[in-house]
Amino acid sequence: MNLKALCALLRPSVASLGYGLFLAINAASVWGGVFPFLPLAFQTPDVMLWFSAAESVAFTATFLASAAGTWFFPAETRHFMVKAVAVPYMGGWCLLIGAMYLNGAAVGLSCAGGTLLGVGSAGFYMLWQRLFASQDAREGMGNLIAGTAWAAVLYFALYLIPVAVTAYLIPCVFLPLFGLAAVLKSRTIDLAQPMFEDVPREHGRTYRHVLATIWRPALSLGTLGLCTGIMRSLAIGDPSVGTFVNALSMGAMLVAAVALLAVWATKSLRINVATSYRAFFPVVTTGFLLLPLLGEGYAEGLAAGLYALWSVAIVLMMIQCAQVSRDGGINPVFIYGVFGGIMYGLHDVGFLGGSMLEGLVAGSAGVMTAGGAGGAGAAAVGGATATGGALGGLPPLALVTIAALYLLGIMYFIGQGGFRRVLADTDINEIELLALQRGGKKRLASRMIARADSAANMTDTPSAASEASASASEEGVEGKDAAIAGPLLRGADTVGTQAESRDRAQGAPHSVSSGSTAATREGAAFRDRLSKQMAAVRELYGLSAREAEVAELIARGNTVAHIAELLFVSENTVRTHSKRIYVKLDIHKRQELIDLVESFEPEGR
Repeated sequence: MNLKALCALLRPSVASLGYGLFLAINAASVWGGVFPFLPLAFQTPDVMLWFSAAESVAFTATFLASAAGTWFFPAETRHFMVKAVAVPYMGGWCLLIGAMYLNGAAVGLSCAGGTLLGVGSAGFYMLWQRLFASQDAREGMGNLIAGTAWAAVLYFALYLIPVAVTAYLIPCVFLPLFGLAAVLKSRTIDLAQPMFEDVPREHGRTYRHVLATIWRPALSLGTLGLCTGIMRSLAIGDPSVGTFVNALSMGAMLVAAVALLAVWATKSLRINVATSYRAFFPVVTTGFLLLPLLGEGYAEGLAAGLYALWSVAIVLMMIQCAQVSRDGGINPVFIYGVFGGIMYGLHDVGFLGGSMLEGLVAGSAGVMTAGGAGGAGAAAVGGATATGGALGGLPPLALVTIAALYLLGIMYFIGQGGFRRVLADTDINEIELLALQRGGKKRLASRMIARADSAANMTDTPSAASEASASASEEGVEGKDAAIAGPLLRGADTVGTQAESRDRAQGAPHSVSSGSTAATREGAAFRDRLSKQMAAVRELYGLSAREAEVAELIARGNTVAHIAELLFVSENTVRTHSKRIYVKLDIHKRQELIDLVESFEPEGR
């Protein structure tokens, strides 16, 4: 491990410390219904339930409302003001402090405080996400992960302060501190970037494409959040135990953030959210399977471990939203509002659902007590109810396990593409029953296969594939017929370029070993020689996937308008990517880009 590089990533900055302090204060209030710095006598079941319900609804509603606001009122939401979120956040804490002294109005004040804290907390999340998205990818990602690590350190540092004064320091000292950090960093945001100038309603096609892309990852991570919320609500039924679970969760979050930074310090990371969910899946399902066997003590550790995974999921979600904003010129508040609204909404549904289940279990215990007072027969019925649980004669932990495994499995299926993927997939080992009546499309496919085989044997494959494509066009291949011909022609193009590279002499000015990441292009075969060369350029100069995509399209002679249409982005976004590409490659015009790409000769292809 490169310890020096890790320390550099963890070096405190205004952004990372400000974000970390905000997360630490959140963990002391709105994070999962735990108030470690408020009197235990104040944390009655009614107060905690109504506060959590109000905070959860307001939090999720603010995310979704922010996304809707950027759609309908883009000019008004372009300047996201800190005071607009600091006021409700401070008001929520003031109401909580008041509830400690006004016992008769504690439930009402806690409910109102939870609403304000939910609005303010969601608003601050929007502010930080907006900042990280506006920064360079490395800087924004580094501040985000380092801030998550510092949050745990600052949270544990709060225990060094006398509990009696901590509740007052939060609105009077800590809130102004991370609010000031947000103000200072917000002033450095370049509002001339396409993501901030974008008017969503003018690019409906682009935004629909983005939503169609993100909903599966959002639901997958949201399901993890739902199960995490259920588990946490059961683990913190006792406020004193809840404080312990909170500390375990923050410790696990620190370990996860530092581990992520340590890996990043040694090599480049390319993370897919859906793939991450598949990695979490066996770990989480195994954890839930052990729950009925190991009992309540294990539940606390499981809740903490799940919150560590949930924290990583939140970081990945924020990174992906920021990348979508940079790559597509998408308003960062819109994409984060939709993605976060789904994820946090499912988490809060899980937490409230678990709280209701906890209430049913408590109700069963009450029935058992009443039965004991009424006689032995009634006591036996009551005891069976308490032991058996609230539903189907099963213990509560078994119910949680069944529900969690079912939801995780369903979302794994949906994340893999659902029934559409199942019905569309083909495999070399599948059983094939050919139609008894042969139609014109089959004959067309046979002709395309013959042309593809012929093109694969020719030296100049791109030209051959083009001739085959032109021939298909001459015969009127369009609509669904083109869908048959298209993949065949692309396959011919790939085979031909592989044959071409085997025959090509090696030893060009630049080379990349066959074992590098340039050897594949997003997991698919290269289109042609230029695609291979661009992969080598990307590897050497550190271009992002979208920058490499734009650079290749530029090198192929596409106009800005055509590139924007192909990538579902605005023309301003394409120009911004072009500027960044030219800066990274130290070039000034298209011909220099073409010359640079042509100077690369990937090996072994």
